[in-house]
Amino acid sequence: MVITLLVAAVTDLRTGKIYNWLTYPAVAVGLVGHTLVGGLGGSDYSMGLTGSLAGLGVGFVPMLLAWMAGGIGGGDAKLMAAVGALAGWTFALSAMFFGFVVAALMALVVMIRHKLVKQTMGRIWRFISLVIVRGRPADPAAPESRKIAFGIALCVGSAIALVELILSNRLIAEY
Repeated sequence: MVITLLVAAVTDLRTGKIYNWLTYPAVAVGLVGHTLVGGLGGSDYSMGLTGSLAGLGVGFVPMLLAWMAGGIGGGDAKLMAAVGALAGWTFALSAMFFGFVVAALMALVVMIRHKLVKQTMGRIWRFISLVIVRGRPADPAAPESRKIAFGIALCVGSAIALVELILSNRLIAEY
């Protein structure tokens, strides 16, 4: 998983894309590997196929909805599917949570650096007003809006989730 995340971060930074040649094999490795080690239902050492499929779904479905709304790229959604298939649904949730926090911090830095805080807050207010008045939103971002590399945020979030998992297991092992 670490290699997949590193390659995804590099390609997202360089090209703005996370490629299928990276995500599809990672999903396959997660599903096949967990099936071979844990069978269909899992074992003491593996979550099995069902656990890997649950991770794939939890990682992919929310990101798919975000992609369909135009908020992220398809590669970001497939990256989280791969993370879920490799590490399970609880890890996928944790990685997404930390990824969204990192993305929010990245966006805040971009807004401050380019002096766009007031303009962005106005767009957000307009978005919320349209949801309340019309019941359906309009895209708050303008075509010229600055973007962040969301895939990098997901990679950093996954790394934070991995460190959290390692530290929590180490603390449990000490007691």
